[in-house]
Amino acid sequence: MPKRVLILTGDAVEALEVYYPYYRLLEGGVEAVIAAPTKKTLHTVVHDFTDWETYTEKPGYLLQADMAFADVQPESFDGIIIPGGRAPEYIRLNEHIPRILNHFLMANKPIGAICHAAQVLEVVREQLQGRTLTAYIACKPSVEAMGAHYATQTLYVDGNLVSGHAWPDLPGFMREFMKLLQG
Repeated sequence: MPKRVLILTGDAVEALEVYYPYYRLLEGGVEAVIAAPTKKTLHTVVHDFTDWETYTEKPGYLLQADMAFADVQPESFDGIIIPGGRAPEYIRLNEHIPRILNHFLMANKPIGAICHAAQVLEVVREQLQGRTLTAYIACKPSVEAMGAHYATQTLYVDGNLVSGHAWPDLPGFMREFMKLLQG
């Protein structure tokens, strides 16, 4: 039976951070399931680093969510990936997120969190105290507020948690996540 990985996201997800893992999982023979607050067509965004002091944002591709968070049965998945973008800032408010994340943390299943995904992890901060992860630099205060240690490396693995700084780190991020998933 093939492995199953949940991709937890919503509107304004960074396009590369959702599509790269999605297709890499499929390429590896893994079933990739996209969950969002509601089952709908999601709008992705493209972030880029130009001559601004922060990233810019443009509309990206459309992406179909396979299921709503309310319908997620986390025990039926072998791992979870949380992409960044602006989706994390609002999906973390969904009442089902703590239930879903706590399952993966307590079952020690692979968790991939890239860029702004640290904002989603804040809702289970008690599970991350003393752990080490990285995230987009603007999320450093979120990581530290959880009682976790912020790693300055752009890719960091702490047990079952793979974290990445931003979309340029996706090759290493997915390589490490796939290693954990394959056991």
